[in-house]
Amino acid sequence: MPMTPVSHRHTRRTLLAALACAPIWAFAGSAGQISVWKTPTCGCCKDWVKHLQDNGFEVTVHDVEDTSAVRQRNGIPDDYGSCHSAQIEGYALEGHVPAAEIRRLLRERPAAIGLAVPGMPLGAPGMDGPEYGGRRLPYNVYLIERGGAARLYQNYL
Repeated sequence: MPMTPVSHRHTRRTLLAALACAPIWAFAGSAGQISVWKTPTCGCCKDWVKHLQDNGFEVTVHDVEDTSAVRQRNGIPDDYGSCHSAQIEGYALEGHVPAAEIRRLLRERPAAIGLAVPGMPLGAPGMDGPEYGGRRLPYNVYLIERGGAARLYQNYL
């Protein structure tokens, strides 16, 4: 029995129908893969991980007893330390860095070590839940340059 060739019109129609039925999120893709090192009991670290996931990042969590070795390996000066450390695409992230600034870092690709939000400022992602009473304090995101110097990257008021 001879085979009937498939028309281009039928192929396009089938493709368009399949695309119309496909979930939109399947085409959105991930914002990136982040590895996070945190202590097992830190609640604000878990909240920061959720912030990243809610903003499209794929997150791998490594529970460790002390994050200082990771911070040192990442090249973040102790003065810019926080409760968790992370890495994405060759950049270090220290503390409660907002997803928007991580996206900006990946867009701009500066010659730098990474970003840091020192300490645990109220209102930063992961430090903004109801357990903090809705309080928000100004905080800064710093770009840690090669050699350890830091400069203001973004201010949150």
